Amino acid sequence: MPMKEQSLKVAVIGAGVSGLHTARELKTQGHAVTIFEKTKKLGGTWAYDPRVEPDPLGLDPGREIVHSSLYQSLRVNLPRRLMGFLDYPFTERKDPREFPGHEEMLLYLEDFAKDFGLVELVRFEHEVVRVERVDEVSHEWVVESRTRRSDSKEEEEKEEVFEAVVVCNGHHTQPRIAHFPGMDSWPGVQIHSHNYRTPEPFQNLIVVVIGNGSSAVDILTEISSVAKEVHQALQASDIHFKKLESHNNIWQHSMIECTKEDGKVVFQDGSFVYADVIMHCTGYKYHFPFLRTNGIVSVDDNRVGPLYKHVFPPQLAPWLSFVGLPYRGVTTLIIELQSRWVARVLSGKVALPSEEEMASSVEELYQHMEESGWPKRHTHQLQNKFDYEDWLITQILDLPPLEEWREQMYFSALKKIISIDDDDFRDTWDIDKWMQEIA
Repeated sequence: MPMKEQSLKVAVIGAGVSGLHTARELKTQGHAVTIFEKTKKLGGTWAYDPRVEPDPLGLDPGREIVHSSLYQSLRVNLPRRLMGFLDYPFTERKDPREFPGHEEMLLYLEDFAKDFGLVELVRFEHEVVRVERVDEVSHEWVVESRTRRSDSKEEEEKEEVFEAVVVCNGHHTQPRIAHFPGMDSWPGVQIHSHNYRTPEPFQNLIVVVIGNGSSAVDILTEISSVAKEVHQALQASDIHFKKLESHNNIWQHSMIECTKEDGKVVFQDGSFVYADVIMHCTGYKYHFPFLRTNGIVSVDDNRVGPLYKHVFPPQLAPWLSFVGLPYRGVTTLIIELQSRWVARVLSGKVALPSEEEMASSVEELYQHMEESGWPKRHTHQLQNKFDYEDWLITQILDLPPLEEWREQMYFSALKKIISIDDDDFRDTWDIDKWMQEIA
C-alpha cells in the first residue's frame, strides 16, 4: 500500500536535463525543491563551453574541470520529436532542422525552466561538495555547498539539511580513456573527446581516433576535412585494415596494440602509422565525488550500485535517488519517466518494494549479466526494446502506454545513424514521409 502522502524538502544536484525535469516533477507533487548548480547557467552538458581543460586526457584530479563535453558543431543524434518531453514538445526555436544543433536544445531547456517556474529554484555557482546522512539511522541528509562571493575571491561554504536528495549531475564530464602499452612514453599529443571543440588544431596532422560511438564518428569525419590522415581504431574483432570508400583520407584498423617512442602507433591487425595525435573517444565515468554513504553506494567499473532499477539504493531508498544514469535509449524520455517515478514515490502516492525485494532484484540483474557475459561497465546500458521505459510507466500509474511510433522511430534512426556519413543521414531523412509509411 502507498505511504501517506507527504511534502518534503528535496535537494536536486544539477540543473541539466535530469535536474530540471526532476525539479518540475517534484514541484508538481508539492515538494519544496532546491536545485544546486555549480556553473553560471542551466542546461548541464547542453550549455556549450568553448574552454577546454588544462589536462587534455582528464587524468589530473586537481585540474580545473569543464563540465560540458560539447563540440561546436554537435547536433542531436535523434529526431527532434523524440528529444522532447511527453507533455512539452521540442518545437522549433531558431533551428528548423529535425536534427538541430546543440544551441536549439539549450533554448528548449531554458524555455522549459521558465515556463514551469524552475529558474527561481536554482542556486547558480553553488558546487555541492558533500552529501551525507545526518547520522546512520536518519533519513535526513546534509548537503554542503561551496560558492564564491561576488565581491571577493573568498569561497563560502554552507550546510543545509534536506529530507531527500536526487542526484542529477550527469555522466559526460569525467573521461574514460583507453590503455595500451607504451602510451606514457609516446611523444605525440593525446586528448579525450571531452576536450575537443573544433577541427582547426588538427590541420595537416595525422590523427588516430579511438572509438565508434556517435561522438567518434562525428569527430573523425569533421577532422578529416583538415587533417592529413585520420585512422580509426575499433574494438570489434572482425575489423581489419581498410580505407573507407566514402573518404579519401580515413582508414579503419583494429584496436591499438601498442605505441612506440618514435611516434609509431601499432594496431592489433599488424598495420601501423606514425601519428601526431591520439583522440580517445572512449566514453565517460560515473563520478560522484561529493557523495558519502560509507560504502553503501559505490562506483565499480562504471557500475553505480546497488541501485534498484537504476534509481534507488535499496538501503537508502527513497531518500536518496539517481536520475539519468541509463544510456542507449531516448535519454530525455528515460529521465522524464524516472523523475516522475521518484516524485510520486517521495510524495507517498507510489510505494517501493521492501528493501529485501529491491536488493534481490539488483542481484538478479547482476547474476544475469554475469551469466550472459555482459561486462560490468555496461550495467546501465539498456539492452532491450523499450522494456525499461514501459516498466516505468506501470509504476507511475497516471500515464498511458507509449505510442508505438516512438520505439519504431528510435530504432529506425539508430540503424541509419551508425554510418560514417552521419550528418548526411540527418540532413536527408524525411521523417514526415517515414511517419506516413508506418501509420
